[in-house]
Amino acid sequence: MTWEPYENLIDAPTWEFIRQTYAAYPADTAALSVADQRAIYDGMCRAFHRGYPAGVTASDRAFGGVPCRHYPGAGGTVIYFHGGGYVVGGLHSHDDVCAEIRGTTGLHVVSVDYRLCPEHPHPAAYDDALAATRAISAELPGPILLAGDSAGGNLAAATAQAVGRNGALGIVGMVLIYPGLGGDRQVGSYVTHADAPMLAATDVEYYAGIRHAGAEPAPDPTFAPLSDADFSGLPPTLAIAAEFDPLSDDAAAYAAKLRAAGCLAHAVTETGLVHGYLRARATVPRAAESFSRITTALTDLAAGRWPYGDAP
Repeated sequence: MTWEPYENLIDAPTWEFIRQTYAAYPADTAALSVADQRAIYDGMCRAFHRGYPAGVTASDRAFGGVPCRHYPGAGGTVIYFHGGGYVVGGLHSHDDVCAEIRGTTGLHVVSVDYRLCPEHPHPAAYDDALAATRAISAELPGPILLAGDSAGGNLAAATAQAVGRNGALGIVGMVLIYPGLGGDRQVGSYVTHADAPMLAATDVEYYAGIRHAGAEPAPDPTFAPLSDADFSGLPPTLAIAAEFDPLSDDAAAYAAKLRAAGCLAHAVTETGLVHGYLRARATVPRAAESFSRITTALTDLAAGRWPYGDAP
C-alpha cells in the first residue's frame, strides 16, 4: 500500500514505524473476524512492548467490578483508558505505555479493561469507565487524572463530562491523545485525511457502526463528547492530535469548546505524526517529544499547575 500525498510530509523514522506496524497489523485487518482482529492486534502489541522501567511493578485487580491493572505510585492517580476502536486491546495492549507513565511521573496509574464490542455495545465501555473511575477515586489517595488514547480519549472525556465537573471525585485534569470525540465525519480532517496511514475514514466508520451494534443513533455526550450542550466545570485539559489522522480536528474542537465554557484547555497538533504513534515513542523523535509532553502535563496537572498560556 502507498500513501503518495504523505510521502514527503512524513519523516523517515515515522515511515519505518508505519512499515513495522503494517507488517504486524495489515491495513485490511478490520475486514477479518473480530477474533482474528484481536489476535493480530495482540501480536502487534507484543512486538512493540518495551518492558517496564526499573522499579515499576503492576498487579491486576478490579475497581468497581471492572478488571484493571494497577501500577503503584504516589502523589495522585492517572486513570488510563486504552485505544483500539472499542473492539481490540486491553490491559496487555498498553501495558508498557502505562508502566512508562508511572515510571516518568511517579504517580499511581490504573489501566481500565473496559468491555469491548461487538459483544458489549455502547454503553458498556462507558458504564465500565464510570464505575472504575468512581471506585478508584474512592480508594486511591490524591488527585485524579483521566487519560486515554483514541477510543480511550473518548471514554476519558465522556467520563469527565458525566462525573468529573467542578473537581468531583477529585478529578483535576485530563490528557486526551489523538481522541475520537464525535466530530462531524463529513468535514475537515475526516475528509482531508480520509486515507491517512494507520487510520482511514473507513476504519472510523467501521468502529462507529460496531460500537452501536448497527444503526448509529443521534449523537449524545456518552459516546460523542463534542455533542454535549454544556462544557462548564470540566477539568483542565490537554488535547493532543496527530497531524495526519482523520480524527485530528476533534482535539482542537474539544479544547475550543472547553475554553468557550470558561475552562482551561490547550490543544496541540503533533506535526508529522500519525494515529497510534504512542508505540513509536522509543524510535521516532517526534513521538518521543509528544510522550514527554504527555507525561509532563500529567505531572503538572497532578501538582495543580497549568503551564499553558490559553485562557478561557
